[in-house]
Amino acid sequence: MIGNDWDTKLNIIWGSVGFKKFYQGIEEEYKKKVIFPPKDYIFNALKLTSFKNTKVVIVGQDPYHGEGEAHGLSFSVQEGIKIPPSLQNIYKELESDLGITPAKTGDLTPWAKEGVLLLNSVLTVEKDKPASHKNKGWELLTDYIIKVLNTKEEPVVFILWGNFAKSKKIYITNPNHFVITSAHPSPFSANYGFFGSKPFSKANTYLKEKGQKEINWNVEK
Repeated sequence: MIGNDWDTKLNIIWGSVGFKKFYQGIEEEYKKKVIFPPKDYIFNALKLTSFKNTKVVIVGQDPYHGEGEAHGLSFSVQEGIKIPPSLQNIYKELESDLGITPAKTGDLTPWAKEGVLLLNSVLTVEKDKPASHKNKGWELLTDYIIKVLNTKEEPVVFILWGNFAKSKKIYITNPNHFVITSAHPSPFSANYGFFGSKPFSKANTYLKEKGQKEINWNVEK
């Protein structure tokens, strides 16, 4: 399914009757409706950030539902697409926190390649219908991914923005890991605890303390 060590880690999921039946249903949706992201991008986060290389996890809810936006990475949009408001606020906080000038692209692939798993809880969505694939079955997979990461010996920083992401904290019990929570970066909540939360420097400080390489948060390297 993925092409790296996630295949072994998630083998119990890929081989289960329940997941196979659920995924067949998703494939039928792609045949009948306009579903995002493009089918080849559904597992992009796992393909770009292997289990071994995961150092930071940023949990999102579900993909962007507009044309050409989603490509399988939470909060990220494809090259050439207008930067969404939440990501604009993420860039503002990044500049305030680490002095990194906001990128002109919303494609966060460089973060993924640095070891930042940009994981949405729901991996598909119907065009123009936000949360349309919520509670269909994706959460069983993505919650399991968080549980698997919880078993990792090497330190992982989990960045949980907003109440939905914070609900995943119950799966993170390993004392080797570090959880950063704040308000969501959306325009509706960013002023209520997201701005000034310094998640990027906090993540790097923790990784450095644990003897790990820090994340280069600059999208435009």
